[in-house]
Amino acid sequence: MPIIVNLDVMLARRKMSLSTLAATVNITLANLSILKSGKAKAIRFSTLAAICQALDCQPADILEHRPDPADLRPSAE
Repeated sequence: MPIIVNLDVMLARRKMSLSTLAATVNITLANLSILKSGKAKAIRFSTLAAICQALDCQPADILEHRPDPADLRPSAE
């Protein structure tokens, strides 16, 4: 998938544990772990906003787009 989740990087920079972030954002540790591992298929904007507020960062600090040529499909023209 071309979207990379850098939540672990931001947690390390802020010296915050995943469990502390989960409590601050009011999200389960299991769901936050899924997001951190990159296995999440979606994230609500309200959750992303709460994470950014707790970590004092921008969404681009957490989410990164790395295009993968294998993911590109030929257009149906």
